[in-house]
Order: sequence, then C-alpha cells, then structure tokens
Amino acid sequence: MTHEQLLDAYARLTVRTGLNIQPGQQLLITAPLDAVALVRAITEHAYRAGASLVTTIYADDQTTLARYRFAQADSFDEAPTWLFNGMAEAFRGGAARLAIAGENPALLAGQDPQKLSRANAARSRAYRPALELITGFAINWCVIAAATPAWARSVFPGLDEADAMERLWRAIFACTKADLPDPIAAWETHNADLRRRTEFLNQRRYRALKYRGPGTDLTVGLAEEHYWKGGGGRALNGVFCNANIPTEEVFTAPHKDMVEGTARSSKPLSYQGSLIDGIGVRFERGRIVEMSAEKGEDAFRSLISTDEGAARLGEVALVPHSSPISRSGIIFNNTLFDENAASHIAVGQSYTENIRDGSKRSKEELAALGANASLVHVDWMIGSGDLDVDGILHDGKAEALMRKGEWAI
Repeated sequence: MTHEQLLDAYARLTVRTGLNIQPGQQLLITAPLDAVALVRAITEHAYRAGASLVTTIYADDQTTLARYRFAQADSFDEAPTWLFNGMAEAFRGGAARLAIAGENPALLAGQDPQKLSRANAARSRAYRPALELITGFAINWCVIAAATPAWARSVFPGLDEADAMERLWRAIFACTKADLPDPIAAWETHNADLRRRTEFLNQRRYRALKYRGPGTDLTVGLAEEHYWKGGGGRALNGVFCNANIPTEEVFTAPHKDMVEGTARSSKPLSYQGSLIDGIGVRFERGRIVEMSAEKGEDAFRSLISTDEGAARLGEVALVPHSSPISRSGIIFNNTLFDENAASHIAVGQSYTENIRDGSKRSKEELAALGANASLVHVDWMIGSGDLDVDGILHDGKAEALMRKGEWAI
C-alpha cells in the first residue's frame, strides 16, 4: 500500500478499534502540528462513524521551547487551568479523548531544571480533574502516535530526515498492525490473546511479584482486590475501546506501601521534553528512597518529587521480550512504544479499573486497598531478555511467570 493508504488504514483503525466512536459522540484530539495529515484522516473517519463534533488542539514544539527561553522566571508556576477544566467538562459530557504522541523526546534538554519542575507540577495540578476521568476509565479514550521530523531524527540519527520519517512511519504501521490486510480483525485476535493472560492472572490472585534482572531485585506487593487488565476494555460509559495502540501489556495495581528492593531501567524514558536514561532506584515500604540516572537525573528527581504519591508505584505491567515492538530492534524514545517492548512499572496514580469495582469505591477506600494517588502517572521500562518474574501466592509459594523475559505460563 502507498503511504496515503496506510495512513488512512491507521486512521480508520484508530476510530473504529482504538476509540470506537459512537453516533452523536464528540471527540477531543490533542496532536503535534506535524500530525495534521493524520488528524485530517482521523477526523474524516470519525464523522463517517457518526461523531457529532471533532475538536483538535495542536501543540508546537518551538512555541513550547520559546517559553523556557524567554518567559519571565516567575511565570513557571502557571498552567492553562481554563483549558484543562474545559477538557474535563467535555469528558463529563461524554466526549471521547484521543492523544496523538510525536513530540521531540529531547526538546527541553539543557533547559533550567527548576523551570521544568515548576512547570510540570503546575500542569499536573491543573490537569488532575481530567486525568482522574481518564485513569478512572470514565470515557472511551486512546493514545496513538504520529511520526514527526524531530522524533524521527532522535530514533534514526544516522539517516536524513526523509528516510528517518519513512522508517519511523513504517515501524508505526507495523507495530499497530495497520499494514495488515484486516487490522481490525487482527486486533480482535490480539485482544483475545491478552484477555486469556489476564484471566489466568486474575484466577491465581498473587500476593506479590518478584523481579530479578540486571540491576533489578524487586518485590512488588499487589493491592488488595487488584484486577489484571490488558488489551481492549469497556469504559464506564459502556463503550469498548483500546486505550493504547499499540499495546502488548497486561497490567495491574501494586500496593503503594509494599514495594521493596532495587530496580534499573532497561530503556530510555521520554518525559515532558527530557530524555532520561540509566535510572536506578531503591524502594523501602513502597517509596523510592534512593535514585540516580545516567542522563536526565534532574528531570527524574523532579518527577518523583511532584507529590507524595509520585515516588510510589501506581502500575506494574508484564510484556514479553518477544513482543513485535521489541523484535523490531528499535528504541523509539517514546513511552507508548517502548513500554510495549518491555515489562515496566509506573510511578504515580493508580488506575481505578485495576481494583475490583474501583469505580464504585471512594478515594479513601481505594487508598485503604493500596491504590496510589498522585498528580502524575509515568511508565518506565525494567524488562529485558534477562528478566525473570515470579508470582508469589498467599502461602509464600513462588510460581514462574516469566523466564528470560518470556512467558513461562
């Protein structure tokens, strides 16, 4: 297929399988400026599916960078609260949410870490009402990616821009199954495979997970009444959607106070314009008490200092080392893809869907069960072909879940 045909197939997959837009439903999209062609294709398919209104908010890397270069120093505690309140209002009114990733992974490298910390904290506080609706799975939502020149150059630095863009788009289409003859049918099969994994894990009711790998010797207690999820799921508005395209993970809620040991990242983390690599942490009683990073240490320290919950875990996810994204051999410098190439953990907010009847429980009840609360939710990768994972039963017996990064069940 031509690039235009593949882009159209990707857009249709996003609308039909990712979002599953319903007749009469509004859609709110956020996207980088360089994703205009994809946004236009998605908008067309959304209206064909019956969307009543599609609204897109574009972000521009250069205007973001201009703030850090020229804005007054006392302005970095501000965020567009009015915008995020409007987004939360749209979600409460039933609008679907699509986020298109593709920003420059190292846009803000070299900028004042204090400005980054203050700006990220202000944004996190302002976005929280909308974030809670997302993490609570109140609506159908989806995250996808679009190739952009800056992102492509970071992934393929040895190629000229045109070749880098072509390779990145080709990788996106392959990893999302958009290049298959029937992508929607392929996703139905893939969702069924992930559902079988979650059904097994939910039947076993492990008390904890034990990770062993290079730089990682970690025991993660699981929240009481935790629930494994993976692939597509039904939002509280009744719509079945796939929150991430691609996705290879099964995930659940750790207990915020029951994480002990050390963990080391296996892939770089792109966070708010900073590339963070070589992360090493030590947990005591659920909290990170020591940390370092070979690159971007200030940015990671700022992240886990956002609030009390930012230094605790809100998600654990298992991904086989042989996932299609891992097999591609590409380090994407983009969490949407890299987290689906390796098992990972996330600091910050827990997903209420990972607690049984989580949507019906108060914040206090969720906290009592071990769910974490925070202004942030950021995944980072610890999986590799050398990672072993055991499931620990309530009697203390260990069962092999993963060996050398592959499923043992």
